[in-house]
Amino acid sequence: MNTINVVLADDHVLVRDGIKSLLEEEQDITVVDEASDGREALIVVEKSTPDLLIVDIRMPELNGIEVVREIKNKGLNVKTLVLSMHDSEEYVLKSIEAGADGYLLKGASKEEFLKALHSVAAGGKYFSGDISSIIVNNLVSKNAVTPPKEEVKPNIFKLTKREKQILVLVLQGKSNKEVAEELGVSKRTAEVHRFNLMKKMEVKNLIELSKKASGYNLI
Repeated sequence: MNTINVVLADDHVLVRDGIKSLLEEEQDITVVDEASDGREALIVVEKSTPDLLIVDIRMPELNGIEVVREIKNKGLNVKTLVLSMHDSEEYVLKSIEAGADGYLLKGASKEEFLKALHSVAAGGKYFSGDISSIIVNNLVSKNAVTPPKEEVKPNIFKLTKREKQILVLVLQGKSNKEVAEELGVSKRTAEVHRFNLMKKMEVKNLIELSKKASGYNLI
């Protein structure tokens, strides 16, 4: 069993202690270090090279979004899960654009928290149900640029029936494993369909996929 090495970054000691206590009950998770502000988080991540950084948004020095952006800019091989009490559109969108692999509200259950952690650590994306709704229904509609009407055609990207199903599930924030379970296929098959979908639509991430799907009336 592979161990997931985690760094916790939150300026509230009680919050860090609570999360650490929860994670220490899991045999496959080890909290290797902690940080109380954004700048310390970057230092700790570079020193400890964890698999996953769990980071709060509101922190001194650098906020969580800035920390995520710096990690991506530096090319560090660290997954990032934003754990926040804020469900505002601004925070969610900026976190995703910065490169966050997941966004979870602090009010989530223990089960969902661990599910999100494992999904992100395994290379997937995780956004809680409420956050997925924000991404698809609010953020995309406000930021998408709708092509001229003559360009909006049914199935303009020549998506297969299966790829259309994948599109809906991906925009709901489903991981490859969850998509596979939903459709009754192997995880590898789900990954291939998702790759083909992203390639056909010429997008690189969830935000680009959501914007294009909305802009071309696919959702």
